[in-house]
Amino acid sequence: MTADSNRPDGGTDRSHGAPRPTLPRRDVVRRLLTDRGSLIVVTGLGASAYDVAAAGDAPLDFPLWGAMGGAAMVGLGLALTQPSHPVVVVTGDGEMLMGLGSLATIGVERPANLRIVVLDNERFGETGNQRTHTASGVDLAAAARACGIADARTIDTIDEVERLRADLHDSTGPLLAVIKIGADPEPKALPPRDGPFLAHRLRSALLGQARGLEA
Repeated sequence: MTADSNRPDGGTDRSHGAPRPTLPRRDVVRRLLTDRGSLIVVTGLGASAYDVAAAGDAPLDFPLWGAMGGAAMVGLGLALTQPSHPVVVVTGDGEMLMGLGSLATIGVERPANLRIVVLDNERFGETGNQRTHTASGVDLAAAARACGIADARTIDTIDEVERLRADLHDSTGPLLAVIKIGADPEPKALPPRDGPFLAHRLRSALLGQARGLEA
């Protein structure tokens, strides 16, 4: 399978001759987090953290600055301990590929309030834009369904993004959405980097200032 020369991002044609469209990542994340309410948002390292910060840093955001592959499991832990809050993990295809085993655990636990959004540009953006396995046809949504996450979808239109935004708040059962985005880089919008500060901020937002500082 070779790269499709008709695609500006150099992605792979996986649809029998028709190039798959891609969406602008910053617009996608901004739309998803509009009127976010009580969403807890966990991000993977790198570009997904910058995308969420560009949409507006918030106390219920928890960006990961390391531990590549761990975002979905951090989201699972928060979903299990905070069942009244919808938890959204925003990560990239490279990190999700590194943490594929997390999908099996999530499929077994089936937390009703966990949603995973994979921004799939088919690239390892933090290490030189090398092609990931999704550029060669690996289907993360199909892998999620095989692991027991029944609501797993691939998105490449804005209308689907808008439907997903509602589902982040309203759907039941774990959800995984792979959103096909372009590979063009965006300016960095850095969230806070201090780990203890981020942990205390999230605890305080969830538990109240006094209890958050004690935890």
